[in-house]
Amino acid sequence: MTQELKMYTSLAPYWSLITPAEDYSEEAAFYEQLLIEHCQGAARTVLELGCGGGNNATYLKKRFVMTLTDLSSEMLAVSQRQNPECEHLQADMRTLRLGRQFDCVFVQDAVSHMNTEADLRMTMETAFQHCRPGGVALLMPDAVREHFCPSTECDGHDDGVRGLRYLEWTWDPDPDDSQYTVDFAYLLRDENGAVTTLHDRFVLGLFSRQEWLSWLEAVGFQAHAVPMDIDGVEPGRYEVFVARRPVS
Repeated sequence: MTQELKMYTSLAPYWSLITPAEDYSEEAAFYEQLLIEHCQGAARTVLELGCGGGNNATYLKKRFVMTLTDLSSEMLAVSQRQNPECEHLQADMRTLRLGRQFDCVFVQDAVSHMNTEADLRMTMETAFQHCRPGGVALLMPDAVREHFCPSTECDGHDDGVRGLRYLEWTWDPDPDDSQYTVDFAYLLRDENGAVTTLHDRFVLGLFSRQEWLSWLEAVGFQAHAVPMDIDGVEPGRYEVFVARRPVS
């Protein structure tokens, strides 16, 4: 959590070329259904921790009143342009304390940056403190230990003026620890056709399903895991942790 990642700083203006909002419609609908299904009572308000460029909120705000937080001011600026009607707050998901509660707390893949047990448990405590009794939190890591698989992927887009392509290389330098590595190589083409290259290294958390469930329950949630079930996603590869705060 100490390194400055170009994806969330200098490359924030290129966010729509890395991951455009239109790619999120089906995924956001899946999350929306989970929030409604597992929240006891009406699900109206959502706190998102680590909202990034606000792509999920683009869809979820049609159903919920959204409060969006992120550590990166650059990414918040992207989300604010896309979701001006939503409340935006710069905050660290480990230490945020707003003094108010929400029907739902939503933490998508930003939770993967919690790469130590201490950081992850602090984030779970944040989610618990901001979730009302009977409310639900969703946490979606990019990987759990049981399903981790090294991979290489590439993607990117153009906007008619600029272009970006990236190579994403996921690997685990030490299978005995609780972290894995994702290297990103970026090719950026500017409006004059000049191409530059950049590199990011993400060190992400890798914990077992049982660790996730036991730590969620330790902070007070009742938790279980469900598979991510959307078209184009390999069955069983991703798990969503559904955590309800008991009423009493």
